[in-house]
Amino acid sequence: MIIHPRPFDHADAVKLNDQVQLEYAERYGDEGDVTPLAPSMFDPPNGLYLLAYDAQGRPVATGGWRSQERNAEGYSDGDAEIKRMFVIPEGRGNGLARRILAALEADARAAGRTRMVLETGDKQPEAIALYRSSGYTPCEKFGHYRTYESSICFAKPLR
Repeated sequence: MIIHPRPFDHADAVKLNDQVQLEYAERYGDEGDVTPLAPSMFDPPNGLYLLAYDAQGRPVATGGWRSQERNAEGYSDGDAEIKRMFVIPEGRGNGLARRILAALEADARAAGRTRMVLETGDKQPEAIALYRSSGYTPCEKFGHYRTYESSICFAKPLR
Protein backbone atom coordinates (compact mmCIF):
# COMPACT_ATOMS: atom_id res chain seq x y z
CA MET A 1 0.00 0.00 0.00
CA ILE A 2 1.15 3.49 -0.85
CA ILE A 3 -0.10 6.52 1.11
CA HIS A 4 -0.20 9.94 -0.56
CA PRO A 5 -1.36 13.37 0.60
CA ARG A 6 -4.31 14.53 -1.52
CA PRO A 7 -6.77 17.40 -1.37
CA PHE A 8 -10.07 16.59 0.36
CA ASP A 9 -11.87 17.32 -2.90
CA HIS A 10 -9.62 15.04 -5.02
CA ALA A 11 -11.75 12.62 -7.10
CA ASP A 12 -10.49 9.58 -5.14
CA ALA A 13 -11.19 11.29 -1.81
CA VAL A 14 -14.71 12.12 -2.96
CA LYS A 15 -15.23 8.50 -4.03
CA LEU A 16 -14.18 7.13 -0.62
CA ASN A 17 -16.12 9.84 1.21
CA ASP A 18 -19.24 8.75 -0.64
CA GLN A 19 -18.56 5.15 0.44
CA VAL A 20 -18.03 6.02 4.10
CA GLN A 21 -21.18 8.16 4.09
CA LEU A 22 -23.17 5.15 2.84
CA GLU A 23 -21.68 3.03 5.63
CA TYR A 24 -22.55 5.66 8.25
CA ALA A 25 -26.10 5.89 6.90
CA GLU A 26 -26.47 2.11 7.05
CA ARG A 27 -25.07 1.83 10.58
CA TYR A 28 -27.00 4.77 12.05
CA GLY A 29 -30.11 4.83 9.87
CA ASP A 30 -29.60 8.45 8.84
CA GLU A 31 -28.04 10.55 6.08
CA GLY A 32 -24.43 10.01 7.19
CA ASP A 33 -22.03 12.45 8.83
CA VAL A 34 -23.24 16.01 8.27
CA THR A 35 -20.32 17.72 10.01
CA PRO A 36 -19.50 20.75 7.84
CA LEU A 37 -16.15 20.16 6.11
CA ALA A 38 -14.38 22.27 3.50
CA PRO A 39 -11.35 21.12 1.50
CA SER A 40 -9.28 24.05 2.82
CA MET A 41 -9.62 22.69 6.38
CA PHE A 42 -7.10 19.97 5.45
CA ASP A 43 -4.54 22.23 3.75
CA PRO A 44 -1.06 22.06 5.31
CA PRO A 45 0.16 23.26 7.71
CA ASN A 46 -3.28 23.40 9.36
CA GLY A 47 -4.27 19.91 8.33
CA LEU A 48 -3.55 16.97 6.06
CA TYR A 49 -5.62 14.53 4.05
CA LEU A 50 -4.23 11.12 3.10
CA LEU A 51 -5.31 8.48 0.62
CA ALA A 52 -3.93 4.96 0.48
CA TYR A 53 -3.73 3.05 -2.77
CA ASP A 54 -3.32 -0.67 -3.41
CA ALA A 55 -0.80 -2.18 -5.83
CA GLN A 56 -3.22 -1.65 -8.71
CA GLY A 57 -3.58 2.06 -7.91
CA ARG A 58 -7.09 1.81 -6.48
CA PRO A 59 -7.97 4.07 -3.51
CA VAL A 60 -8.59 1.85 -0.49
CA ALA A 61 -8.31 4.05 2.61
CA THR A 62 -8.49 7.63 3.73
CA GLY A 63 -8.06 9.87 6.74
CA GLY A 64 -7.32 13.45 7.60
CA TRP A 65 -6.75 15.93 10.39
CA ARG A 66 -7.70 19.58 10.74
CA SER A 67 -6.63 22.22 13.25
CA GLN A 68 -9.03 23.29 15.97
CA GLU A 69 -8.83 25.92 18.67
CA ARG A 70 -10.98 26.58 21.76
CA ASN A 71 -14.54 27.30 20.66
CA ALA A 72 -18.21 26.82 21.52
CA GLU A 73 -18.18 23.25 20.18
CA GLY A 74 -15.85 22.13 22.97
CA TYR A 75 -12.46 22.02 21.26
CA SER A 76 -9.28 23.15 23.02
CA ASP A 77 -6.40 25.26 21.78
CA GLY A 78 -3.89 23.10 19.93
CA ASP A 79 -6.32 20.34 18.95
CA ALA A 80 -5.92 18.36 15.75
CA GLU A 81 -9.14 16.60 14.84
CA ILE A 82 -9.21 13.30 12.95
CA LYS A 83 -11.84 13.15 10.21
CA ARG A 84 -12.95 10.59 7.63
CA MET A 85 -10.88 7.61 8.72
CA PHE A 86 -12.10 4.84 6.42
CA VAL A 87 -10.87 1.62 4.86
CA ILE A 88 -12.93 -0.09 2.18
CA PRO A 89 -14.26 -3.48 3.35
CA GLU A 90 -11.87 -5.45 1.11
CA GLY A 91 -8.87 -3.65 2.60
CA ARG A 92 -9.69 -4.12 6.27
CA GLY A 93 -7.60 -6.20 8.65
CA ASN A 94 -4.24 -5.27 7.11
CA GLY A 95 -3.23 -2.50 9.52
CA LEU A 96 -3.90 0.24 6.99
CA ALA A 97 -6.01 2.40 9.32
CA ARG A 98 -3.27 2.14 11.95
CA ARG A 99 -0.66 3.31 9.41
CA ILE A 100 -2.79 6.28 8.34
CA LEU A 101 -3.52 7.18 11.97
CA ALA A 102 0.20 7.13 12.84
CA ALA A 103 1.04 9.30 9.83
CA LEU A 104 -1.67 11.81 10.77
CA GLU A 105 -0.44 11.96 14.37
CA ALA A 106 3.16 12.53 13.24
CA ASP A 107 2.14 15.29 10.86
CA ALA A 108 -0.06 17.04 13.43
CA ARG A 109 2.75 16.82 15.99
CA ALA A 110 5.22 18.33 13.47
CA ALA A 111 2.71 21.14 12.82
CA GLY A 112 2.77 22.01 16.54
CA ARG A 113 -0.57 20.53 17.53
CA THR A 114 -0.67 19.32 21.12
CA ARG A 115 -3.65 16.95 21.23
CA MET A 116 -5.29 14.65 18.68
CA VAL A 117 -9.05 14.35 19.09
CA LEU A 118 -11.76 12.45 17.29
CA GLU A 119 -15.43 11.69 17.42
CA THR A 120 -16.90 8.33 16.52
CA GLY A 121 -20.13 6.55 17.24
CA ASP A 122 -21.27 3.63 19.34
CA LYS A 123 -22.11 1.61 16.20
CA GLN A 124 -18.48 1.62 15.04
CA PRO A 125 -16.83 -0.95 17.34
CA GLU A 126 -13.90 -1.45 14.96
CA ALA A 127 -13.03 2.24 15.13
CA ILE A 128 -13.37 2.30 18.91
CA ALA A 129 -11.04 -0.70 19.20
CA LEU A 130 -8.47 0.93 16.89
CA TYR A 131 -8.43 4.18 18.82
CA ARG A 132 -8.27 2.54 22.25
CA SER A 133 -5.42 0.26 21.15
CA SER A 134 -3.61 3.31 19.73
CA GLY A 135 -3.56 5.15 23.06
CA TYR A 136 -6.72 7.22 22.80
CA THR A 137 -8.87 7.68 25.89
CA PRO A 138 -12.45 8.92 26.23
CA CYS A 139 -12.76 12.66 26.70
CA GLU A 140 -15.45 15.30 27.10
CA LYS A 141 -17.65 15.46 24.02
CA PHE A 142 -16.99 18.11 21.37
CA GLY A 143 -17.89 18.89 17.80
CA HIS A 144 -21.01 18.66 15.69
CA TYR A 145 -22.36 15.51 17.41
CA ARG A 146 -21.49 16.44 21.01
CA THR A 147 -25.14 16.38 22.08
CA TYR A 148 -25.86 12.95 20.56
CA GLU A 149 -26.06 10.01 22.94
CA SER A 150 -24.41 7.73 20.35
CA SER A 151 -21.36 10.02 20.06
CA ILE A 152 -18.09 8.95 21.68
CA CYS A 153 -15.10 11.29 21.77
CA PHE A 154 -11.46 10.35 22.27
CA ALA A 155 -8.21 12.26 22.77
CA LYS A 156 -4.49 11.55 22.81
CA PRO A 157 -1.69 13.93 23.80
CA LEU A 158 0.78 14.55 20.98
CA ARG A 159 3.64 15.69 23.23
